[in-house]
Amino acid sequence: MKKDHLLSAFGHKVQEVRRDKKLSQEDLADLADLDRTYISSMERGKRNVSLLNIIKVANALSVSPEIFVKGLGDINE
Repeated sequence: MKKDHLLSAFGHKVQEVRRDKKLSQEDLADLADLDRTYISSMERGKRNVSLLNIIKVANALSVSPEIFVKGLGDINE
């Protein structure tokens, strides 16, 4: 399984939830106490996000962190 593919799939899930909540990247960054550029690079699959930041983002979006990683182990190339 390719690392870039997993990071992109994770970032897409974050972006999907953020958009469903009608938040901008800047809104999410403020709520999660992270930089907007961090959110952007995460959503584009350019960043390997730490567990602590996954939890910050999940809390900011009022969702379980599980939502971002569920099914990632099933992704095949």
